[in-house]
Amino acid sequence: MSINLYDLTRAQLDGLLVSWELKPVHVPLLWNYLYLGLADSLDAMPKLPPKLRARLKAHTHFGVLPTAFETDSSDGFTRKYLLALADGEKIETVLMRFTGRVTACISSQVGCAMGCVFCATGQMGYTRHLTAGEIVAQAVHVARALRTAKEPHRLRNIVLMGMGEPLHNYDAVMHAIEIMRDETGLALGAERITLSTVGVVPGILRLAKEKRPLHLAVSLHAATQAERAALVPAAKKWPLDELMAACRTYSETTGRRIFYEWTLIEGKNDSIEHARAVGRLLHGLPAQVNLIPLNPTAGYTGAPTRTEAAKHFQHILSEEFKIPSTVRQRRGIDIAAGCGQLAVADRL
Repeated sequence: MSINLYDLTRAQLDGLLVSWELKPVHVPLLWNYLYLGLADSLDAMPKLPPKLRARLKAHTHFGVLPTAFETDSSDGFTRKYLLALADGEKIETVLMRFTGRVTACISSQVGCAMGCVFCATGQMGYTRHLTAGEIVAQAVHVARALRTAKEPHRLRNIVLMGMGEPLHNYDAVMHAIEIMRDETGLALGAERITLSTVGVVPGILRLAKEKRPLHLAVSLHAATQAERAALVPAAKKWPLDELMAACRTYSETTGRRIFYEWTLIEGKNDSIEHARAVGRLLHGLPAQVNLIPLNPTAGYTGAPTRTEAAKHFQHILSEEFKIPSTVRQRRGIDIAAGCGQLAVADRL
């Protein structure tokens, strides 16, 4: 079976060359071509020795993801890519520009099994996990697009907030993060990688045990079990009390705060009482709350909280509970590139 080069860490690439009875001294050059030169074919690697080139041609492939469609938001900062996978499936990846930095929002699955009612990916259902190479290839795609466009900033930040639940695909996601963090390649620092989970308790506990150096975001959306289960079906499997116990363990074990995400839905979870319930739930925990006004999707009729109500919610968290919070900048809404909007249209 042909090996996707994006599936391999640098150490694994070393091992592959040794198994071919070739000197691993050639690995730095090959690695540089992949992640510094962003080469997309053997033709773009002219300095490789003939024996290595022949082996690569016979036994490996470049897991480059072709662009099936791309579109720019009218906000001038956001571009969304529909990328084609080798088996005919498709995923969405988003490039977001902020002052002084560029962030890629990348997917971890085709679809999602968690079924959050207001999320387009949850509405399309689950098809399969992505491989580590398919996750890495999205970051490479964005980095290559930035270089092609001669943009002034390189890719510096990754958010695993695209299609899918990252902790449902734990091993592939962590393997991909290891590749993306390699200091001689894409060199994405752990402090610049954020993983968002709907609350997969075993995955959170595993992150804690392994002390993975990355930012963790937990999609909360409600402060009682009944309200959360109505929005997030996964809460029936991992109830709120179990989730909060896992979050407490994570923070105590790693010493890291958690970013708690709260999608603000008008009349559902945006009242002063809801804000105080969040404050009580997170009291004593190292936490920051990211408030995200609901983004529209075809399968959910709720409306986003109005700006004034969001400010009141934030004021309660800050003044009464001393919990820092931010209201998420809305980007790419007109091209369905916002939080909760990613999906493959023909699968809905």
